[in-house]
Amino acid sequence: MPPRAVLAMDPVHVPRLFPPALLTRLRQAGEIDPELVVTDFTARPAAAALSRAEVLITGWGAPHLDADLLRAAPRLHTVLHAAGSVRDLIGEDVWRRGITVSSAVAANALPVAEYTLAMILLAGKDTFAHRDRYRTTHTLPTHAETANTGNMGRRIGVIGASRVGRRLLDLLRPFDFTVCLYDPYVTSAEAAALGAEHLPLEDLLRRSDIVTLHAPDIPETYRMLDAPRLALMRDGAVLINTSRGALIDPAALTAELVSGRLTAVLDVTEPEPLPPDSPLYRLPNVLLTPHIAGSLGNELERLGRTVVEELERLTTGRPPLHEVRHTDLTRVA
Repeated sequence: MPPRAVLAMDPVHVPRLFPPALLTRLRQAGEIDPELVVTDFTARPAAAALSRAEVLITGWGAPHLDADLLRAAPRLHTVLHAAGSVRDLIGEDVWRRGITVSSAVAANALPVAEYTLAMILLAGKDTFAHRDRYRTTHTLPTHAETANTGNMGRRIGVIGASRVGRRLLDLLRPFDFTVCLYDPYVTSAEAAALGAEHLPLEDLLRRSDIVTLHAPDIPETYRMLDAPRLALMRDGAVLINTSRGALIDPAALTAELVSGRLTAVLDVTEPEPLPPDSPLYRLPNVLLTPHIAGSLGNELERLGRTVVEELERLTTGRPPLHEVRHTDLTRVA
């Protein structure tokens, strides 16, 4: 018999995560009312459905999963999260109850890795500087102006063999790059298997033309790129951040960028968004994007498909492919 499931998220996401064909599969895999989307576990309209629920399908805008959920859903045994990190979603009471948690974080890693690859290639061609010069001069660049342009042999430094980091390393393989990796949980042999040379963080920063950040936002990574470490980066190096703004000291980064010594592609910042008077909006050596690297638009269906596939596995007695364990949170987002 299909498990009884309930949706818990901002309702606006439901049709984007589960377009018609995928919604049909969802309803075949579980007993679910797609019109009922819970935003408050204590609200009366959801009480009957939650009291019978065995599976909770969450997404952006879901209420925090805590003791209120456990009281409302005594039969609950599985949470399927149609988004990335569950760090701020799942409370300690839920972990203690032994509820199985699965996340679509692996599916969300792909567009982030694709965005990063695109920015690496554009940065290697010095695209944004050439665009600005072309707008001003209306002339083609001289040989002198393109002397340092090109992707052949660029050294790419990847910080973090996270799911995004690993997808990026895979995407980098066809290109003529030299790739290095810093991750304290990865051995040199494992890095080599991923297509990268394993380096200490300081050496990676010194030697890379482009540094891209994919470490999790955990206490150990807070401000991991501080002023001394940013100062190690070579003049003209590019820093890409699609992880979290908290991993970089914002004052130190701003100072480096205002000086013009470094270039940055920042999809995340601290704070987010930046205040209107931030100089980063106006600097020619900074590309700011509004947290768009992760799944958006038609990419959301990939997250929904991951959840449907997990529910189908559950229905047929198979374990989830994308389980998140409480102990994982000590070193992943």
